Amino acid sequence: MYFIVVGCGKVGSHLARILAEEHNVVVIDRNAQSFESLKPVFNGVTLTGSGLDLDLLKEAGIESCDALAAVSSDDNVNLVIGQVARRIFQVPKVVIRVTDPIKAEVYRGLGYEILNGSYLVAEVIRDKLIEGHFSTYILESSQVTMLEVSVTKEQAGRRVSSFNLPQQFYPALLVRNGEPILPEANLAVHPGDRLIGVVKISQLKQVRKILGIT
Repeated sequence: MYFIVVGCGKVGSHLARILAEEHNVVVIDRNAQSFESLKPVFNGVTLTGSGLDLDLLKEAGIESCDALAAVSSDDNVNLVIGQVARRIFQVPKVVIRVTDPIKAEVYRGLGYEILNGSYLVAEVIRDKLIEGHFSTYILESSQVTMLEVSVTKEQAGRRVSSFNLPQQFYPALLVRNGEPILPEANLAVHPGDRLIGVVKISQLKQVRKILGIT
């Protein structure tokens, strides 16, 4: 897949690095020195300039990209870039980073993928761009992350406790119809429920395999 990341701060640089592990990535930033944060290893392309420059966006390949993430430190710039990408270039997937909660709700209501928060949201953005059945959220610990599992029709009726994998994965929250539930162990899950739990990063691939996440 082919992605464009606008903004190479803490979030943008981390996002670009993890995307570039398996995909083609172009990073845009006004400050060429910001690309230093992509070191020591980055296999993508960097372009210096404004993410509002239509010619630069075309040079970045926006007319054929699969998704764009506007994650600079300026909410207004991110919002405008998001609108340009969506309305002018019809980019299939656009994710916008917004730190102002009021602006976030307004644009979320207009159908934009909005993420607000100022630190370590790169993993969330990556999954919104790529994945369909699960999301991972990196915590401050480098050993533990959060795993979100969407319950399939085949899994419906199982008890929450059946998803517990000792020393590997522990489901702590269930989201049903948008409402968070702190589930009892014997609560039966429904299709479309989302189970969110703690997983060891070292066990992530194995847990995904066990839970049938592809």
